[in-house]
Formats: sequence, structure tokens, C-alpha cells
Amino acid sequence: MTLNEIANELVAGCRENRTRENLDKLYSADAVSVEPMDMGGGRETVGLTAIHGKHDWWESNFDVPSLMVEGPFLHGDDRFAVIFDMETVNKASGERRKDREVGIYHVAGGKIVREEFFYG
Repeated sequence: MTLNEIANELVAGCRENRTRENLDKLYSADAVSVEPMDMGGGRETVGLTAIHGKHDWWESNFDVPSLMVEGPFLHGDDRFAVIFDMETVNKASGERRKDREVGIYHVAGGKIVREEFFYG
């Protein structure tokens, strides 16, 4: 897949609730996911299996009643950015939040090899 195809499919998958399906389709087996802060398991998650685990944790702990996805914004031939505006509800506490983040995705060999998230 080209950078443009990968970027557009990632965004479409987020909008159409196909994020999990797209992990296996778009990500390299040794992809790295980087958060801006340690959420209890370190900042970096390495490997597709571990990234699935990160998604399991997220889905177990949060509901997302509203998600707006803007982009993709291409950069050269190996990166793109996506802006996420979301409302989340912590399942344990009931706390409701509005968050905005930017994801930067690095592509090599037709797959996403690294994603980095920046929070507002």
C-alpha cells in the first residue's frame, strides 16, 4: 500500500469503527506505539501483539461516545498526521472528558512502523 492509501484507510477505519481490523491490515508486526506519558505500562508499546493489548486495555476502561477524526495530513513519503477530538467516559469512575490529540504515523515497507501521540 502507498502512504496515501494507508493514511486514508487508517482514518476511514477510525471513523467506521474498524480500528482493530486495521491494526492487522496496516501495522508492521514490530510496530512501536509511543504515548507522551507512562499510563502504567511504560511509554512505548512494541509489537503488534502488545499494541492489540493496549487497545484491549483502552476498550476495557473507556467508552468513546463521540469521536471526530481530521486528516490525514501527509508529510513527505513516509509520515502522516491525524487529529482526534473525542469525548471519553472512564468506565470505573464515570468521569467524562473531552480530549484532543495528534497522532503521527511513520510508514516503511507499506506498513505503519511507528505511531506517536501528542495530547493537548
